[in-house]
Amino acid sequence: MDERNDTRTRLISSATSLFSRKWYGIVSVAEICREAGLSNGVFYRYFTDKLELFRSILDTTHEMIASAIGVIDDDDGRKRLERFVDVLIRFSAEHPDLIAVFREGQYRFVDCENRLEELYERGLGKALGHEVGIAENTFALGGIRFCAIRAALEGVAIDPDSVFAIVERGLFPGSTFSPDLVFAGPVRPLPIGVDEGSRQDLFRAGKRLFGEKGYFETNIHEITDAAGLSVGAFYTHFASKDEFYAELIRRAGSDIRRFISSNLGQGLNRLEREMRGMWLFSLYLQSDRNCYNIVREAEFVLPAEVIAYYGSFVEGYRKHSLVADGLAAGIDEGTAIEFLLGVNHYLGIQSAFTDTYGNLRAKVESLGRYLQSGLSPFLGPETNDSPKG
Repeated sequence: MDERNDTRTRLISSATSLFSRKWYGIVSVAEICREAGLSNGVFYRYFTDKLELFRSILDTTHEMIASAIGVIDDDDGRKRLERFVDVLIRFSAEHPDLIAVFREGQYRFVDCENRLEELYERGLGKALGHEVGIAENTFALGGIRFCAIRAALEGVAIDPDSVFAIVERGLFPGSTFSPDLVFAGPVRPLPIGVDEGSRQDLFRAGKRLFGEKGYFETNIHEITDAAGLSVGAFYTHFASKDEFYAELIRRAGSDIRRFISSNLGQGLNRLEREMRGMWLFSLYLQSDRNCYNIVREAEFVLPAEVIAYYGSFVEGYRKHSLVADGLAAGIDEGTAIEFLLGVNHYLGIQSAFTDTYGNLRAKVESLGRYLQSGLSPFLGPETNDSPKG
């Protein structure tokens, strides 16, 4: 490697290490150069600015994922699908730094997420031998991606064989569902408190501002002005902006769980409960888009709080055993929970910003069928009639 390429590689390596540990906005060019053991002036011989370097890392990661998926080739549809699942999980496990940086790129740049979605859809379509439908994509890629990321970045125990088994055969074989039961009855919003005091006023103002502008672009003065309070009132309740933001994340998770549990209803089997829970989660995000923005940004600002946020949902699942409720034999329960969280997560993202009520209901019904039997009916290379839910 010549000296020029070696220097460029050192800058990229230094930046990747820093971006994987810190929010893009607080990493400086000087810090990148210091970690690489280079002077600041050297940086600008290779990159116009920090953004160009960041984009370069994103592009390289995209190319690496495309290359890994591109080698999937087998005459047997089941083997292609198994290989596809393995590639996604293994790539994240082998390149956690790149995945961490790429996750922020997906959040910061819509085109980054769109390109990855298209790449994964093509890969899944190639594995299945047909064009992938929306619900099919949400079920398979939502579950696989979430499991892969949680394992690589948060150390969650995931069984890759179970991930493939879920994608292939579903979670609740033999179960049936009634759409009339899943979508029955009125959905009641959470009660709105009246005269709850300055603390609640701060939460309302902060949630809106953080959701609309982001964490770093919002300061305490703006929050207190929006709440009609003094800065002193803020510090009466919170020691710092980080503490305030952490409490917002905890409240978001608590509100979502309360909304779902209060509207879940009675007399549903486990598959119907999962479907209704998905529907309710998406309805909540449609009514409170700031909730998604806050939790998503917190992955980079306060990652420990987001781990706790998902941990609370996992704990809720653990209280009602999937195994006792008909989980398919041979599937690890912890992996099944993570897979379901992933399907909910990606369905929620889509629903919060794009779905109408009718589209959402149709998706949930399609997802119910995939939870029953997975993609096993569509693994033959000749199949072209997959439901496009």
